[in-house]
Amino acid sequence: MTMTILGAGFSGKAIGALASERFPVYGTTRSGAKFAALERAGIRPLQFDGETISDELAAALSETTALVQSISPDAQGDGFLRLIPSLETAMPRLEWVGYLSTIGVYGDHKGAWVDETAEPTPLSNRSRERALLAENQWLEAGAAAGVPVALLRLSGIYGPGRNPFVNLDNGTARRLVKKDQVFNRIRVEDIARATLFLMDHREGGAFNVTDHMPSPSQDVVAYAAELMGVPTPPDIAFETAELSPMQRSFYGENKRVGNARIRELGFEFLYPDYLVSMQQLWKDGVWRG
Repeated sequence: MTMTILGAGFSGKAIGALASERFPVYGTTRSGAKFAALERAGIRPLQFDGETISDELAAALSETTALVQSISPDAQGDGFLRLIPSLETAMPRLEWVGYLSTIGVYGDHKGAWVDETAEPTPLSNRSRERALLAENQWLEAGAAAGVPVALLRLSGIYGPGRNPFVNLDNGTARRLVKKDQVFNRIRVEDIARATLFLMDHREGGAFNVTDHMPSPSQDVVAYAAELMGVPTPPDIAFETAELSPMQRSFYGENKRVGNARIRELGFEFLYPDYLVSMQQLWKDGVWRG
């Protein structure tokens, strides 16, 4: 088994670190300055600018049996697929693909529960590209090659080094309050575990990789402040808050996303809700990363 991760960033590096305990893992990055960090995670780094496949990357792809795509799409969909003639040509040994997508594909459901059977109705351009182009492009490419493609639809990603404790520590934490607004979240370690679980089972199709407890963001910040023993930041009304267009659009989608499908296959989340997760980050002292 050999894995290649296209885009070994926060999530990709976590996947690679876990996978490298079992088999060789290649991971791409745009910057050679990030090579050392990937190597420390057990990943063999390769430079990839998203426009040209180098001889080194082509050689790694020829060995690849499991591919993880973590690079965001553009207006035309998936950039990597445009660079190769076909999956079977570029990766003759390929057995499975994991595409890291987003629960943003579901759009706004006014706080109602949704699962993988819901028709994607994304609101933002970024989610629309993933829903209508990149996800479908990968499913089509996998079907043509006879390779299962799992779409991992991720919620708000956090973990060591990226969490409310860090924001409270550096003074950037805010408690934005919008009536009845909730969000799902997912620990980066559970993304890694879910990826390898789906790979081991050669599962394809859409899977929501998210926690069990969609909650208001201000509650999570308040809980982190309680654990740290620091003052809770004041409430800021969403309607009057200074936000970028992207930040404001994030609050334009309100839904509760279920994760029953992957759990019914036997997957167990280490961090099923933010309460368990935040307690572990603080108690074990790993919140700084």
